Amino acid sequence: MHDVREKQREARRKIIRQWAKLPKDKRQSMEGISEFARTAAQQNEKAFLRSHRDPHEKIMGWLLPRAHL
Repeated sequence: MHDVREKQREARRKIIRQWAKLPKDKRQSMEGISEFARTAAQQNEKAFLRSHRDPHEKIMGWLLPRAHL
């Protein structure tokens, strides 16, 4: 269980760093956020194998507070 949480923490940090590097215009629409979250979920699927929550929804939850909507 500890290993699963650590993998998700590492994935979260990585995804948020990638998100912050995107140009601001790519972070201003729900479509752009959703597309990024979908891609990130696919690229980091091993970190979410044991998660009960949909990875896309989880990543959206991380990104929306940081979005420039």
